[in-house]
Amino acid sequence: MEQAKHQNLYAILKEGFPADGSTVAIETTTRTYCWDELDHISSQLAYWLHSLGLPQGARVAVQVEKTPEALLLYLATLRAGLVYLPLNTAYSASEVDYFLGDAQPAVLVGASQHLHWLKPLAQAHQIEHVLTLEADGTGSLMEAAAELGTDFATVAVGWDDLAAILYTSGTTGRSKGAMLTHGNLSSNALTLKSYWGWQQDDVLLHMLPIFHIHGLFVACHGALIAGARMVWLPSFDAKQAIRYLPQCTVMMGVPTYYVRLLAQPEFNRDLCKNMRLFISGSAPLLADTFTAFEQRTGMTILERYGMSETVMNTSNPYDQTKTKRLAGTVGAALPGIEIRVVDDNDQTVEIGTPGHVQVRGPNVFRGYWKMPEKTQEEFTQDGWFRTGDIGVLGGESIPDTYLSIVGRSKDLIISGGYNVYPKEIELVIDELPGVRESAVIGVPHADFGEAVLAVIVPEEGAQLDLTAMLSTLKKQLANYKLPKKMDVISELPRNTMGKVQKNVLRDRYTNSFVS
Repeated sequence: MEQAKHQNLYAILKEGFPADGSTVAIETTTRTYCWDELDHISSQLAYWLHSLGLPQGARVAVQVEKTPEALLLYLATLRAGLVYLPLNTAYSASEVDYFLGDAQPAVLVGASQHLHWLKPLAQAHQIEHVLTLEADGTGSLMEAAAELGTDFATVAVGWDDLAAILYTSGTTGRSKGAMLTHGNLSSNALTLKSYWGWQQDDVLLHMLPIFHIHGLFVACHGALIAGARMVWLPSFDAKQAIRYLPQCTVMMGVPTYYVRLLAQPEFNRDLCKNMRLFISGSAPLLADTFTAFEQRTGMTILERYGMSETVMNTSNPYDQTKTKRLAGTVGAALPGIEIRVVDDNDQTVEIGTPGHVQVRGPNVFRGYWKMPEKTQEEFTQDGWFRTGDIGVLGGESIPDTYLSIVGRSKDLIISGGYNVYPKEIELVIDELPGVRESAVIGVPHADFGEAVLAVIVPEEGAQLDLTAMLSTLKKQLANYKLPKKMDVISELPRNTMGKVQKNVLRDRYTNSFVS
């Protein structure tokens, strides 16, 4: 990896492009883009950005629908030595207002339908350059770049220069901008190319959004650095996925994608005969889904663990000749990355004991944008990043190097002085007849400080007997872990990446034990 230092991430990705630039790089439902087009159009966009006379490191904020042109704008931003700031398309005007005020971008690209509120925000934050990019790939941005050159010389940057800022969800306070460098993203892309066996003849079924690390930095980087074709769908649709699966070899998705595929009667082993790898992330994959998928397709889903601040940290093995992929775990640390589980004093705990997950490696971000105190707080004195996750290394029938995520530290419940890990209870509840999934949270309680509350989603048509369920749980859990209350709802609240929003549940049930 030494030879990649001091290179722009785009230059590293381009090294994997096929020698024949006329071959297909991206296939959408309406057209194809060849590798030469990726290079030439990103060059034109980079020339346009360069023409603005912006200093290296200036931010380019983007809130647009998923299109190949949006990906090319990202690549152009890298080429021009600027910093890409992707914004979730679901963000409201007030949320975007915060991000623009915090990041102070020089350029804002959005959809024309939102200009009525984007322009006033841009004016308020002194953003001079406001352009549009539409869901069909047209817009004032593409018009501005259309006649520019196709030979832009990619700007030289250092390993530690910023490539992107990703804002975290902000469920425990205001959103933080994670600063990711060219080195962070390059090292992770090179590692995953090798570890997951990317080849030029791969075809990636891409259905994820591209304002997040999963869809942009893991999926797109993987295909680009391997010179592999992408089948590009605007979002997940089970019928469309089934249509394109036979021509693909790799698929990445959140657990919901796999649940919905399994719900299709026509989804079978034959449709997956050319697939070599199914990857799941961004939210925990239920063991039942893992098992049902293996029974239906003969293939095991590879679950991995990453976050906005670090991209990918661990992975279940690609090569299963020595160790197997295990349901409920996120595998071992990727090559060049270290994982440890510690107590409240940053001391390593015993194998099989829950603790705080910390990570160290070239993938770990530079810090939080304009938050030096928060950055210092999140790193240990010896350079480990505190992920905020609670995890366990090893366990019964689990290799000592395999990590299992128990939950977020903010989700830890302290009831009557005892630490309660929600994931442990959720796993037991999810095994009960008629339960599709569950979420366990802590809510205020006068006697216990916090009480355990379980929210349960039944399987379709199932009638749950909560009294009988609690009786069963008493045989499997210590008394302090037992839910003081259980509620049945039709669906758990999730964000766009499929993660259960426990903060929403806590708000909803916060007064459950208030007399």
